[in-house]
Amino acid sequence: MPKAYVIAEHLITEPAVFEEYRVKVGPMIKKYGGQYLTKGGAHQFPEGGHWEPDRVVIIEFPDKQSLDAWYNSPEYQPLIKLRKESTSDLDMLITLEGA
Repeated sequence: MPKAYVIAEHLITEPAVFEEYRVKVGPMIKKYGGQYLTKGGAHQFPEGGHWEPDRVVIIEFPDKQSLDAWYNSPEYQPLIKLRKESTSDLDMLITLEGA
């Protein structure tokens, strides 16, 4: 079964609220078999430049079922609200084609 990935880019507008989200979401991601492949803030643009992200994260899950179980879990739902309160301009992509 192919791995599944969440790629999210957002602008943090409320750092203290986002820090609460960040601290709480990590263990939940791990509980569902996910792991961060990248964490926000460390990116470069050797070519192009039309995309200007502030913070980008990539999270890998063993499969789509694990990713969906995390995202739809009752314990994650309040954190979605917290994330939305602390960020703007969220773009999220879920891809299923992993090695």
